[in-house]
Amino acid sequence: MEVIGLMLLILGLVVGCVGGIWLLVKGFQESALWGLGMLFVPLVSLFFVITHWEDAKKPFLYNVGGCVVMIIGMVMGGMGEGL
Repeated sequence: MEVIGLMLLILGLVVGCVGGIWLLVKGFQESALWGLGMLFVPLVSLFFVITHWEDAKKPFLYNVGGCVVMIIGMVMGGMGEGL
């Protein structure tokens, strides 16, 4: 069970990172200020997703989906015992 959990953890990490980088690229495509804000200011990414939902929907859902898969992998792998 730990091997499957580790594989899910790695898969979720990769999918989440892809979604995060994709969202950052969308921010820079909108303007350099959006991109820099998303890099350096907390919660600007969330504000960008809310205000540009049509453009940011797919990368945001990839990011959230990756986090869900990571959590499932942690629980299956036994890393969630301390939660």
